[in-house]
Amino acid sequence: MEIAMTNLTITPIKPTIGAVIGGVDLNNLTEETLAKIKQALLDHQVIFFRDQDLQTEAQVKLARSFGSLHIHPVFPTVPNIPEVIVLDSHATDLRDNELWHTDVTFSKTPPLGCVLRAVKIPPSGGDTLWASGTAAFEALDDDIKQKIQGLTAIHDIRLSFPEERFGGVSDEEKARLEEIYRKNPTVPHPVVRTHPDTGKPILFVSEGFTSHIEGLSEDESRALLDFLTEYAVKEEFYLRWQWREGDVAIWDNRCTQHKAMFDYGDAHRIMHRATVNGDAPYYASNAA
Repeated sequence: MEIAMTNLTITPIKPTIGAVIGGVDLNNLTEETLAKIKQALLDHQVIFFRDQDLQTEAQVKLARSFGSLHIHPVFPTVPNIPEVIVLDSHATDLRDNELWHTDVTFSKTPPLGCVLRAVKIPPSGGDTLWASGTAAFEALDDDIKQKIQGLTAIHDIRLSFPEERFGGVSDEEKARLEEIYRKNPTVPHPVVRTHPDTGKPILFVSEGFTSHIEGLSEDESRALLDFLTEYAVKEEFYLRWQWREGDVAIWDNRCTQHKAMFDYGDAHRIMHRATVNGDAPYYASNAA
């Protein structure tokens, strides 16, 4: 089904997640078009734009229209534009991106969302998968829903940025990583969070950052967390996007998780990401 709105078109990818938006130049957005893009993001959780020539300044402007921008503690950035991180497979160890994760949940206020631009794409491989935490929670058995609502999980930056891969070799590099750890201690988040705009409940745990569930024994926590993280990324809840250079993706980080496939060997992959600050996750028992 394709929904036409003036020149803008929205083509859903799956009932649970994703849509492709056409008829848009992201370098030149009217307030009306931007409002439709924001609504499409709420409706579809991750949206894609083909054949864009999005300039870095326009990427920052687009991301900033959703809120203030995040400065990542680990990844390098575009020179003189610290709001845009550079994910360059020839410059940075990107294996952590092949873990399912919701970005920066090691923060007390994880990002609202991200604007990602494909700068250089390998000849094959390098796809990204996004999964809907909204659809995953909705499909859970009622007894599991009752068990996990109100539980709290701990999120830890070290799971995706371990010392053995990001500590470098020099004392200076190791000290820098230790300072990053010090500034980003473990944080608690609800296992089920409520979307602040839609009111829908979301399964909010991931392999990449969730270490354990509070209030349970170590074995029970591990068993439940393993079940939830595996369940959350079942095929019916996720889509797979095959990139072309110039593509742009915007995703709602509050209700999705994703992973970037590291299956392209020594081929070169470069992505630029602007990340929008979010608020503290919460659970409302009367959520929709």
